[in-house]
Amino acid sequence: MKKVFTVIAAALVAITAAADEGMWLLPLLQKMNKKDLREAGCKLSPDEIYSINHSSLKDAIVQFGGGCTGEIISEEGLIVTNHHCGYSNIQALSTPEHNYLMDGYFALTRDKEIPCPGLSVTFLREMTDITAILAKEADDAAKEAKIKELIESAQKANPNCEVITEDFYNDNVKYLIVYKVFNDVRFVGAPPASVGKYGGETDNWMWPRHTGDFSMFRVYASPENEPAEYAEENIPYRPQRHLKISLKGVKENDYSMILGYPGRTQRFQTAAQLEQMVKENRVRIDVRTVRQDLMWEAMCADPKVQLMYASKYASSANGWKKWQGEELAFKKLDIIGREKAKEAAFMEWVNQDPARVEAYGGALDKISDAVKSVSEPDLALTLLTEAPFRIELITALSRYSNAVNSVLRKDPEAGKDVFVDAAKSLDGFYRDYVEPLDRKEAVALLSYYRDHADKTQYFDSLAVGFEDFASMDIPAYVDYLFDGSVFTSQEKLSAALEGEDYKEKITNDPANILYNAIIAKALLLYPSLYAAQTPLAEGSKAFAAGLLDWENGKASYPDANFTMRLTYGHVLPYSPKDAVYYQYFTTLEGVMEKEDPTNPEFIVPAKLKELFEARDYGRYADKKDGKIHTCFLTNNDITGGNSGSPVLNAKGELIGLAFDGNWESMSSDVMFEPDLQRCICVDIRYVLFLVEKLGGASNIIAELDFAK
Repeated sequence: MKKVFTVIAAALVAITAAADEGMWLLPLLQKMNKKDLREAGCKLSPDEIYSINHSSLKDAIVQFGGGCTGEIISEEGLIVTNHHCGYSNIQALSTPEHNYLMDGYFALTRDKEIPCPGLSVTFLREMTDITAILAKEADDAAKEAKIKELIESAQKANPNCEVITEDFYNDNVKYLIVYKVFNDVRFVGAPPASVGKYGGETDNWMWPRHTGDFSMFRVYASPENEPAEYAEENIPYRPQRHLKISLKGVKENDYSMILGYPGRTQRFQTAAQLEQMVKENRVRIDVRTVRQDLMWEAMCADPKVQLMYASKYASSANGWKKWQGEELAFKKLDIIGREKAKEAAFMEWVNQDPARVEAYGGALDKISDAVKSVSEPDLALTLLTEAPFRIELITALSRYSNAVNSVLRKDPEAGKDVFVDAAKSLDGFYRDYVEPLDRKEAVALLSYYRDHADKTQYFDSLAVGFEDFASMDIPAYVDYLFDGSVFTSQEKLSAALEGEDYKEKITNDPANILYNAIIAKALLLYPSLYAAQTPLAEGSKAFAAGLLDWENGKASYPDANFTMRLTYGHVLPYSPKDAVYYQYFTTLEGVMEKEDPTNPEFIVPAKLKELFEARDYGRYADKKDGKIHTCFLTNNDITGGNSGSPVLNAKGELIGLAFDGNWESMSSDVMFEPDLQRCICVDIRYVLFLVEKLGGASNIIAELDFAK
């Protein structure tokens, strides 16, 4: 193990970076990327991007809500991120009377900024490589003790911060990371969904794009400028760093870089793992198609349902469409075939040296055997969780059961209050729940499950009269399920908990019986999945170490894992196929060309049309063509989690927000494609045009810091 660590340490120091590919670790920029950053066109030093001794660009970047990125753009804690990142929070704040999601909203004074319960933002303070420290420990127990010691020491040195450890390169490298989390975040503004989500799922992952994908929030802190729960006396956070904004726009080949929190990539996975991933995703695509069709039909038929299900549909459809694009890209680009060829070349290199054979020789076989052993149970679990477990009534049972059991595990003698409090925790669920729609979904999902699951995964008796799942009348069973369950509404559940027989009612509730049947089937699958974890982890760790050794001197970076990374490249067009060429930017003209008043995805607000017709663009018009540029392309290496990330120019000034990837690069989480992969960005000039001209929020514009 110490020999492997030495090889990895040497490889990380010797690497020469490639400008367009890579999600680079910030503490390694000085060693790995300094020269290449300068040659690519960056005017900043690595120390100006990441430093723990003074303010740097990283201090203006936040992880937004745990799944996106945002950036501070004023001295008073103003955050800009994507519209789709703030989507669920805006939807939760909206009502039919105050529909901020559909109508848009901008707080014209601070007292109109709206608290967002449960929303937090996280600042990175520092990252420290502790791999060498842990390598000195004798065994796993000693390593765990050392990790605990390091965390406690860092916690003491960084009050009001959270300290965690994170693995990189398939557990070959470990970092200690210090974060500061703020929980008082308030909604400041967003355009109407017809702008912020213009093009909907039709345009999702597509270019050309014309989406004004942004929303704004503000971080609040205690009077001492420290994290604090929501309180009226809290004040806007005074950041260590905020971004200046450039209105100069972009041109082809301009340097661009993105700082953010990319979620998950699979660039160290083997062909066996990728083949299994494709199978899993096909299951997800097929089941979600069934459910989403029903949701979309109901949303189009009723504006109230549209508001209630907007976030649910968007969340489901985003992955659904990406997986389809990924599947097509895998076939077109022969991703798995290319991975197999790489593995064959890797093994040829390994077999040339007995030491390499000992260290890495069995890695691929170990991974392949582990994947084969879990292939069927893994697909069965995927079908189970995507079909019957997606019935919303079962979601309610899951949340309720987890809330009750989390208390009972600590206090088995806890009384009725536990069950009552758990019911109160479902208030948000029922706020956006439509029982007739869920009934339709339940029939469709249970029918799909029966048609596609192995008979060994069929449910046992769910109710008297419905014993045989193979031949049961599913619509009749669903009526029995929903008619008899107290979990179909907050009122029914509260009434059931009033009597002394509340435990019996909950236990015998037909939804609870179905929920337990689903869990029982899942539990039967877990033993084989657990058994494969250790060999899979061991094989993956050895394979990653071998790749770093084999590719010593070449660009290498760890898979994305929701830690802050830098990617840098240039503003570029692309050509996806013969005779097709895509310009690197779009304009407001394209919004008007796509307008379709009969399609909810392509409705243009009347005021935006008025501004367009009057060419009332103010200082946000492009200096060269006089138009409003809506979006642009870069070849920056991004993935999910980068949504909302700042797109910066060579001086570190804000020029746009990253919000999507293009359709032709859907395999990019596995393999970077320099000729095809593009990051789709909303132009910051379009964002501010919408804030000032469409939203009338000159107060927001006044607090921004514009580059000269």
